[in-house]
Amino acid sequence: MGSLAEQTRWLDLTDQKDLLARGQIKPADLLDAAIERIEHLDPALNAVTTRYFDQAREAAGSAEGPLAGVPFLVKDLTADVAGQVRTDANSALKAQSRAADRDSPLVDLFRSAGLVVVGRTTSSEFGTLPTAESRAWGVTRNPWDLSRSPGGSSGGSAAAVAAGMVAAAHASDAAGSLRIPASGCGLVGLKPSRPADSGPPVSVQALISEFVVTRSVRDAALLLDLTQPGPTAADVTPAPLRIGLLDSRIDGSPVHPACAAAVRLAAGQLEELGHHVEPGFPTALGDATLGRLFSAYFATGILEVFEEVARRLGRELTEADVEPLNWALATLGAQMSSTERESAFAAAPAFIRSVLTWWDHYDLLLTPTTAEPSLPVGALGPEPANPLAGLERAQAFAPFTPFVNMTGQPAISLPLASDEQGRPTGVQLVGRPGAERVLLAVAAQLEVAAPWKDRRPPS
Repeated sequence: MGSLAEQTRWLDLTDQKDLLARGQIKPADLLDAAIERIEHLDPALNAVTTRYFDQAREAAGSAEGPLAGVPFLVKDLTADVAGQVRTDANSALKAQSRAADRDSPLVDLFRSAGLVVVGRTTSSEFGTLPTAESRAWGVTRNPWDLSRSPGGSSGGSAAAVAAGMVAAAHASDAAGSLRIPASGCGLVGLKPSRPADSGPPVSVQALISEFVVTRSVRDAALLLDLTQPGPTAADVTPAPLRIGLLDSRIDGSPVHPACAAAVRLAAGQLEELGHHVEPGFPTALGDATLGRLFSAYFATGILEVFEEVARRLGRELTEADVEPLNWALATLGAQMSSTERESAFAAAPAFIRSVLTWWDHYDLLLTPTTAEPSLPVGALGPEPANPLAGLERAQAFAPFTPFVNMTGQPAISLPLASDEQGRPTGVQLVGRPGAERVLLAVAAQLEVAAPWKDRRPPS
């Protein structure tokens, strides 16, 4: 790569913004450096589905806002970008190749802030699995270890940021799809709260939070301030907090030693910062209600997805149009009676209340982000006799993230540790609803206490 592409490769979004504001670099040159990195690095990773370099060059010259001219990538799922194709990692939608006519609301906020969209990033089909492998786009690899998955479903965004293609990228999260790849790729992954007035989720779409993966806490704080109303994140100073620690699975069985060690390391750092950490977690997380709820949401939610895709295609979906896992999920959803669905969904408010009651006595919950370090590529692939095997394996891999989507709380994954091979292992902090800026303030303390800025993948 050329010198400018290398010189700007590891600058975070805030540093890039400052260079542009001082006139030390032109937007066109910063964009060309990002494009050069994508072209050079992506063949080994397969993180970027589509490139919109010509449109980005046009936008870079006229971008306005505090981040005017900073390159950015958008996940190829949930979010529309005007003039760009959204495939949801589905082969039928990829073949149709129909561009959106308008931006999704969050993308509009990103572009209003001045971010320049240069392309889309990979996902699993419809975001069902915590990986970024699909029949439509192939396998995305982790820049820390090419034999490993970056996680998912926002895996392409995480791989691109971790590799230094761009400083930040859009991501979405229905059961951990933002936090899981942040953990696997050594990034900061903040899942914002569900709006306070939205009530219990009534569909799988209501579980989804959209935001970004970044390399620094300050970038996450900056983007939150630009996209959500509230006090400036940098102005929040956390008083000594009471933090519950969970370093095993809910049933008491152990997680991978590297994941347990990461949580204990974080607990020690938080104690040194003046916070009080003690074993404790919401016992309601061990209730079978959560598993039944997610089964109901995902099995019926995939039917909603199929209906939307059928509208976009102008025809009914067939089994050949989708991957085996999603067809099997849709079959389960179709077989579920209205009574079964209503019974499952009716349990949601009581479950949410029982979990949130724990936060009457604690400020934060500290857990591993995942129960294991990043998985080998293909580990969640379907088995011929059991198309749901990948989903079952995923639930064992990431047991700590889904409940946060059900309750609507904010959570953040931080890259505080590594496994024996040097691969990142994240820890998760969960706050009360609306407490994103408290999470960011504590995260900033940890970033100073145990900096990760100079930890970079080998490639």
